[in-house]
Amino acid sequence: MKPIKIIFLITFLSFTYGCNTTKIQNDYLMEITGTIKAIEMSSWQYGTHTISNDENFYALRSEKIDLKVYEGKTVKIKAEKISGYPVDGGPEYLKVHEIKE
Repeated sequence: MKPIKIIFLITFLSFTYGCNTTKIQNDYLMEITGTIKAIEMSSWQYGTHTISNDENFYALRSEKIDLKVYEGKTVKIKAEKISGYPVDGGPEYLKVHEIKE
């Protein structure tokens, strides 16, 4: 009976650890400095804003931060890549977690 309990406990802990999506580790966050702009018209169909600098261009979204507040401003963001992108010739797609002016 004990081995079954141990196997159940290990399985349960493995499952709950793997399902924890609320905690974002800093290892997965990228830091990018650039200017935020609203997406007006694009050939790709994702993101609400973009950030660009001399080297890179990314599509952005955020569930917690109102990106409209930062339109036209040069900021530093911390964001994670959203898997499955880019598509349709578009840019990398990022989920913004932090933003600093």
